[in-house]
Amino acid sequence: MNTYEKRARYRQLVTSKYQVYNSLFMSLPYDQIANIGMLLPILTQMCEAGFSAGEDPTEIIKRFFERHTDLATEDEQIGFLFKIIQYVEREVVLFDSIEDAAYPDIANMSDDVPLLELLRRYKADGKLSELRQKLSDFSIRYVFTAHPTQFYPDAVQWIMHELRSAAREDRISDIDVLLQQLGKTPFLNKTKPSPLEEASSILYYLRYVYFDAVAELLSDIQSELSDSKQLNNPSLIRLGFWPGGDRDGNPFVTADTTVEVAKLLRMTVMKCYYDALKKLRRKLTFRKVDTLIEALSDRLYNNMFALEQDLSYTDILQPLLGARQLVAEEHNGLYLNDLDKLITQVKVFKTHFATLDIRQDSRVHEYAVGAMVDHYGLAPKPYTELSAAEKRHLMTTVHCEADAEDFVDPVIQDTIRNIRQLGRIQQMNGEEGCNRYIISNAEDELAVLHVLGLFRLCGWKAEDIHFDIVPLFETMTGMEGSDRIMDGLYRFAPYREHIARRGGQQTMMLGFSDGTKDGGYLKANWEIFKTKEKLTRICGAHGIKALFFDGRGGPPARGGGRTQRFYAAQGQHIANHDIQITIQGQTITSMYGTPDQFRNNCEQLIGAGLANAFPGDAPIVYTPPQRALMEELADISYRKYTALKEHPQFMPYLVHMSTMQYYGKANIGSRPGKRGDKKELAFSDLRAISFVGAWSQLKQNVPGYFGIGTALAELKKQGRMAEAQALVRDMPFFKTLILNSMMSLSKSYFPLTAYMQNDPTYGAFWNILYDEYALSVALMLEVAVYRELMEEEPLSKASIEVRERMVLPLLTIQQYALQQIGRSVAQTDVYEMMVTRSLFGNINASRNSA
Repeated sequence: MNTYEKRARYRQLVTSKYQVYNSLFMSLPYDQIANIGMLLPILTQMCEAGFSAGEDPTEIIKRFFERHTDLATEDEQIGFLFKIIQYVEREVVLFDSIEDAAYPDIANMSDDVPLLELLRRYKADGKLSELRQKLSDFSIRYVFTAHPTQFYPDAVQWIMHELRSAAREDRISDIDVLLQQLGKTPFLNKTKPSPLEEASSILYYLRYVYFDAVAELLSDIQSELSDSKQLNNPSLIRLGFWPGGDRDGNPFVTADTTVEVAKLLRMTVMKCYYDALKKLRRKLTFRKVDTLIEALSDRLYNNMFALEQDLSYTDILQPLLGARQLVAEEHNGLYLNDLDKLITQVKVFKTHFATLDIRQDSRVHEYAVGAMVDHYGLAPKPYTELSAAEKRHLMTTVHCEADAEDFVDPVIQDTIRNIRQLGRIQQMNGEEGCNRYIISNAEDELAVLHVLGLFRLCGWKAEDIHFDIVPLFETMTGMEGSDRIMDGLYRFAPYREHIARRGGQQTMMLGFSDGTKDGGYLKANWEIFKTKEKLTRICGAHGIKALFFDGRGGPPARGGGRTQRFYAAQGQHIANHDIQITIQGQTITSMYGTPDQFRNNCEQLIGAGLANAFPGDAPIVYTPPQRALMEELADISYRKYTALKEHPQFMPYLVHMSTMQYYGKANIGSRPGKRGDKKELAFSDLRAISFVGAWSQLKQNVPGYFGIGTALAELKKQGRMAEAQALVRDMPFFKTLILNSMMSLSKSYFPLTAYMQNDPTYGAFWNILYDEYALSVALMLEVAVYRELMEEEPLSKASIEVRERMVLPLLTIQQYALQQIGRSVAQTDVYEMMVTRSLFGNINASRNSA
């Protein structure tokens, strides 16, 4: 199917349906404002024409009111604009639902090879034995996080679910009713969600999407491999969980929260088992089998409501295996497939459902350790005066029973309480329920050893620390020194002994979001690539299995884009034992929110791992000239980006001309909008989400491309553009970066903020941004030999085009409100609320699931 045919089919499946169903939506009455749905297309057209003519948002909005409404007072106009915001939010929900309903057909039009077809090809090539071996020792892990880029309350989530079903079957009358319900259902959380509420929201997907989807995919994989229905590798697909355990910069995550989320995970998986067993009981009515199933069902019921916590993984699995044997031997294998599915689910999810990770900043660990060492007199002098060698020795030899009540500081108290209770969580949910401790800002060996020290200071014996200690390298400094840090740790006998107890493997995390914020798009991605290569070599030299965990967000600027393409391009010098990624915010709903989406993306990620294991006739090996050119481009790009960060208007521009400060005012996440409580905002205080989000709301998307245009221009100036074109053609990793960056450029729209070029303070700075954008578009097209951005991705491009047009009025209103703040003193609070309110629709429309 060619590009034209794909776009035509997309219009048929999605765009045309949306236009039909949206016509129902447009006729709905809207709280005493008539014809709002009819006026919105007019506003959209005026925005497009106005921006093309160089008008600013205020001019466009004022002319719209003058020509098409009789709303004369400022209060009436403000009320109308808020209704437009609410209306567009609901249009986004409708479009999402229709696109999601069409997802199976859209996925079939992509050029990606389905996993089962890939397995058949490997089998046909005589690689069945190697394939089985690879899949028996490979895994993908999705770690769900609660970062504030998703705000839909549960009621709206349910409506979306029903809309998807109705759209799939073209039930017009049901869609009409659901749209009426959607129009009257609030979208806003009255207060910020607690970490427990965030956990509950994500658990919806675990229970109603992943519980069945994982088992069904694993069953199909085993069938394709002609294996027994008994699961050979229950870790092929694993789930992780950060809400309740990620306390980095989030004071609302406490020790109590962590244990409550652990209980919630356990109770939820018990509910899933109980419900599945309830359906099985109607089928497995055979002698002796029914007794086993009924007894297990009773125990699950008690554990489901936490009346008891006496049911281990083995206690659940053994009765099911016993029932299976009876069914196979005495009852003609009736309903054996149904029973096998539940057995697979128990093997995968055990009693924890998803592994609850703990994460904290290294500076908090250092502070808590120092306070405990000094308070209990565990060193001959204050901790801060000890040498690095003395601290290393102390962290692996000290032992005491620290008591939280001995300290006044709530951070130290909570750190102690949390470390002491982790054993209880493992006892309750099994070791896999909570066995990873992630260290943000890990920039030296002590960042890792402080965590070992915390366990020992809180009463743990070395042999009982059943936790993987995971350093997170997220800045240029951290990545640059990562191999030295890990080499030093592996040469330090006490840490090497800990690694041996953990199965001789080391998980290391790389932070795409903060890496890009720190070093710019091209430099950060290239440094992450090289860091993985360095760490693979260091681990290999010490006989340690290297595992990588990537902290990714939704947009390309935070590691998003076509993720599987990134992993398939990693080459032969990066460890390929597993793929671990974070799934954040709206990415959960847009990429993994339905069984079809989840399954397709799982298949593609497993396929990416297999592509590196079985590279075919041309293994991916990057040559020294290719690497040298990548280094050159990354360095030029980094210098350009660094100069932008150091520009005196960089921070003031973000604070005064963007929506960055409003993320913290929106009730879409429990985490504060910035680190620390300083009044003067510094670059280091910025969270990657609000940083990238601010550029996205401006439709400038700076972190997704800035510096690439300058780097390519330098090559072109030297007459070396053919070298860069060859790099795109022959180096899949570089092509992946270019294509993902094109997505950022496709979502940029500088006419929205063109009025800023005349601002006496920020005009010159805006021009710097625009010039690099224009340069990047022109030279990326040239280097990829494309006529238009995203030429190879017509489906994603079509989705983006519809979404960008849909939110253009919303963006215009947002910019209008920003312009009015300060001008209308009496209404400043209202306009600030308008800016905050307009964030939501833009955030959710920014996904492109096609």
